[in-house]
Amino acid sequence: MRALSAALLIAAVSGLGARAETSQQKGKRIIDEAVAALGGQVFLHMRNRVESGRIYGFYHGNLSGMDLDTLYTTYLDHPNPPVPGFLGERVRDARGKKQDDVILYTGDSGYEITYQGARPLADDIVSRFRLGTLSSIFYILRERLGEPGLIFDSRGSDFFENRPIEIVDIIDAKDRTVTVYFDQMNKLPVRQSYERRDPVDNQRVEEVSIYGKYRDVGGGVMWPFNIRHERNGDKVFEMFTDNVEINQDLSDSQFALPPDMKILKKEK
Repeated sequence: MRALSAALLIAAVSGLGARAETSQQKGKRIIDEAVAALGGQVFLHMRNRVESGRIYGFYHGNLSGMDLDTLYTTYLDHPNPPVPGFLGERVRDARGKKQDDVILYTGDSGYEITYQGARPLADDIVSRFRLGTLSSIFYILRERLGEPGLIFDSRGSDFFENRPIEIVDIIDAKDRTVTVYFDQMNKLPVRQSYERRDPVDNQRVEEVSIYGKYRDVGGGVMWPFNIRHERNGDKVFEMFTDNVEINQDLSDSQFALPPDMKILKKEK
């Protein structure tokens, strides 16, 4: 009788083991749950987004400035399946009440636009924007799912800011890793981090973004209204959003330089 009970127990445990998720299966499940929590198909087919609020800049942890900020983001049609390195997002970052101080990212180029004209941004700033976009969890979920070589690997559970989370490493074909914390309760991303090398001294730089105060911005799409970014442990900026609108009637010209715009000397 004891032998039969032991055999049944071993069979039951073996059955559980056979059904247990691997770390990659669990990671993919958490990613799928996050997409659903962010709005599912509406999120995946979001054409553009306009965010407005207040942005605070910090230097060595101290407040260095504050301004009104309106961020326009539009998505390009991406290849199917996604192509590694394809940047399908264009951004217009307009500061001030009149939105007359603009940073424009057009893909492989970036410009600061003022009344004087358009000054090309330094190469390292554009490269940082490009890597930051490709590493953003929202961009990964919106644009990079299905990309060849993309792996989702669960690192297990933990706590972040007193809430239970699931941790997933997202690894691409170039072995670049983005580590994301997902809230166990609402399935939304609350923190992400990745590393890069400083182009001057080749030292490791850790970029961290923390997301909070999610709200429904239309059609069930959830978006964070509080975003904080840190670099090597120091706060760089924090944005408190007042309003977010999606799928607006934005023109292509908002994400391109006017043909008669004066081009100034490039930043070094």
